[in-house]
Amino acid sequence: MKYYSLNHNAPKVSFQEAVIQGLATDKGLYFPENITPLAPAFFDTIENLSNEEIAFEAIQQFVGDEIPEATLKQIIAETLCFDFPVVEVEKDIYSLELFHGPTMAFKDVGARFMSRCLGYFNKDNKDSKNTVLVATSGDTGGAVASGFLGVKGVEVIILYPSGKVSDIQERQLTTLGQNIKALQVDGVFDDCQDMVKKAFLDESLKHKNLTSANSINIARWLPQMFYFFFAYKALKKQNKPLVFSCPSGNFGNICAGIIAKKMGLPVEHFVASTNVNDTVPRFLENGIYDPKPSIATISNAMDVGNPSNFIRIQEMYQNDLEQFKKDFSSFTFSDAETIEAMKTIYNTDGYIAEPHGAVGYLGLKKELQNHPNAIGIFLETAHPIKFLDTVEPTLNVKLPIPTQIESVLGKEKISTKIKTYEELKAFLG
Repeated sequence: MKYYSLNHNAPKVSFQEAVIQGLATDKGLYFPENITPLAPAFFDTIENLSNEEIAFEAIQQFVGDEIPEATLKQIIAETLCFDFPVVEVEKDIYSLELFHGPTMAFKDVGARFMSRCLGYFNKDNKDSKNTVLVATSGDTGGAVASGFLGVKGVEVIILYPSGKVSDIQERQLTTLGQNIKALQVDGVFDDCQDMVKKAFLDESLKHKNLTSANSINIARWLPQMFYFFFAYKALKKQNKPLVFSCPSGNFGNICAGIIAKKMGLPVEHFVASTNVNDTVPRFLENGIYDPKPSIATISNAMDVGNPSNFIRIQEMYQNDLEQFKKDFSSFTFSDAETIEAMKTIYNTDGYIAEPHGAVGYLGLKKELQNHPNAIGIFLETAHPIKFLDTVEPTLNVKLPIPTQIESVLGKEKISTKIKTYEELKAFLG
């Protein structure tokens, strides 16, 4: 499998090169040259397959022969070492829980998969190191820190916006030590992301072998398709159309879901549910893509003004807005609406949703009016404990501390404060 740049001004590369480089030399995101639909028999018998078998069939074409089959299966087994339950919240509305991994966020899957791919590619590399440089608006940092902790030949540097991630999220990326370093940026997530992109294109940093573990990296992004296959397997017997609602910030999850659909997964419709950072909902209304600086909200992992992965989605629809709208909707919701949704979900069924899941629920309810016979699934992307400052007072509950979170609570937070790209560059050395 070859990967090309979506700016169409860089050489095509292998899976290994795309993973190690992260971003193409012309600043474009990499995209697979082909997306081959899976055999109908795969979907006919999917309920008989394990999650690991499903994931192998889904990802194999994108890796090709660059990782031996047995090694790829081992990487998948280590990636999927936790459950992905589908929980009924209301009649025909389900929460797909993606927070049962080591850092209790959906990004554990992509981070674990990518770190192990990079570890494999580095296995014979005795001298040079790779530096993983990543910006986080919340959960990416913790997942990447955990996924790459102790990986041989890899140094990890995480940029996060000061005061704009939750305390637990901050602890997950500032307390691990070893090969993980955290930079606290005086700014918003988009400032962090801009610095990362600038560093990739800085010729004077070539010796650092920079790569990214944001969803701009194909090895972080592509495994996110697994969730959609798992949900289909769980709900197939109900024999109803499926509508997925993804809380969307950088649009990696929903982009991976659309790839799954292009591979033949039966999905009726996708909803990108956003907070007030509404670049994509506005684009669907007026056809003008007009990014704006991000605004801080209680669903902070979605505080993204210029979502990187949206260009990949447009590529899959050949930039045809009308075709795109047949499969895809996007709605925006305020913090006040999010809090009301959390209360509604809890009062109806006793289910505790955190702010991102609540935004996903709101978008799903809105879109299901157009699909009266469908089953709706919203992605619950992080454990409520990660947003306990919002969840506990909103629902008047006391959340028990899971063991994954307990392990970081007593540790000292260590980070370096920076304000400018020059300071990042000096830190990289």
